[in-house]
Amino acid sequence: MYIEIDDTSGFCYGVKNTINLAEKVLKDGFQPVYCIGAIVHNDREVNRLSSTGVKFIDCTELEKIHHSVILIRTHGEPASTFDLIKKNNNLCYDGTCPIVKTLHKKVRKANQLMDQINGQVVLYGKKKHPEVIGIIGQTAVNVIVVEDLTDLEQLDFTRPISLLSQTTQQVEEFYKLGAIVKQRMSQFFKEGEIPLTMINSTCNHVKQRANHLKEFVRKFETIIFISGKNSSNGKILYEVCKENNQQTHWIDNNSELDINWFHFSSTVGICGATSTPRWQLEEASGKIKLLITDYEGNQQD
Repeated sequence: MYIEIDDTSGFCYGVKNTINLAEKVLKDGFQPVYCIGAIVHNDREVNRLSSTGVKFIDCTELEKIHHSVILIRTHGEPASTFDLIKKNNNLCYDGTCPIVKTLHKKVRKANQLMDQINGQVVLYGKKKHPEVIGIIGQTAVNVIVVEDLTDLEQLDFTRPISLLSQTTQQVEEFYKLGAIVKQRMSQFFKEGEIPLTMINSTCNHVKQRANHLKEFVRKFETIIFISGKNSSNGKILYEVCKENNQQTHWIDNNSELDINWFHFSSTVGICGATSTPRWQLEEASGKIKLLITDYEGNQQD
């Protein structure tokens, strides 16, 4: 059997940067390092980091921590979190992804423009996702979050709209949503005068990964997609894989691997989300080889 690991899978820059920052702070002698929420939506990587001295907490626990080291994860945090860290005399290491920080600036700028023309700032994203919570808290802007089409009822289509996106959303879905918003606004404005501004704030890395996976998964009879089940990016990329290869199986850890998936396959592709470490992909490859060897051995017996 031929097994290949996708060479573009693994942590994105933002996640790598935050994990490297955590490991550097630990190496400098700070223990423990408190991180607000999971650095990455991958339980196995979180467990690995926990074993090195990173303690994961929530905001209610942060209130009780003083004179310690606090790490801000890739998704970012509201301004109120930074204020609390400073108030409690903690040392802060900010691992917010640069792309997320850029989105903060774009939201502020959009709000300034919309204020001048009685418009609305709309963000396409997951309402409870930490990145979205951080955006709203960082920008102090009245953002309308649209997660699905039912949320469009919150919008006033007679007023200008500036539409942005959570960085990990699919760019194709962002433009589909924009087309629907434009169509509804066309009932109140003349063609060519519709005051809709679309600001594509999706992460290029995520977009490129999705496009690459479409081609990658078509080359194999069976695909193993590895990601934490609570990863927003993982859900999106899994769907991309599944649409292009029906024999795609989503696992969180190697215990979920099923020998039956490989009985009629001579080629297997392994890939993952931006929250999946390279070591986990390589580990899965080794586990699949072991499963097949054991199965073939038992068949001969």
